Amino acid sequence: MAGQMVTMGLDSELQMFETLAEEIEGISKAALFDGAGTLADTLTAEIASIRTEPFRYAFNGHQRLPSPEEKAALQGRIGIAKFQGSGSEVETLVGPTGDGYADVAGKTKPVMLIARSINSGTSFMKKQPIFRRAASKGRKAAEEAMRKTAEERIEQITK
Repeated sequence: MAGQMVTMGLDSELQMFETLAEEIEGISKAALFDGAGTLADTLTAEIASIRTEPFRYAFNGHQRLPSPEEKAALQGRIGIAKFQGSGSEVETLVGPTGDGYADVAGKTKPVMLIARSINSGTSFMKKQPIFRRAASKGRKAAEEAMRKTAEERIEQITK
């Protein structure tokens, strides 16, 4: 006995998958932007927690804490870099903007150099790993923000 099988409704499913494939880059960028924003907020909070002391020159191999001016040079300068990549593989960086200079103890210093010396420490400055702490503290919240945004955008398409 020969039979005939008819499938219905696959056209709409196929159209949904095609739309999803076209929109994947926008979904990835929106999710990444929300996750990076969450991480930037965490980094801003870490910068606010930097321990400082009035500026002094290090001597005899003793290390010092950053000055309030060095801390102020980082505050308000956290940003998200331009997105790179395409499709579902999009990446960005979160950190201090690289185009600024700050006046510290009568000298003009690049903000990125100040950030690096606070984060990694130097022969004259004590290490305060603000970037690692921000990444550790903000990772789960950033992942949750990205997941939520991606799910909302996919749900809008699949309805």
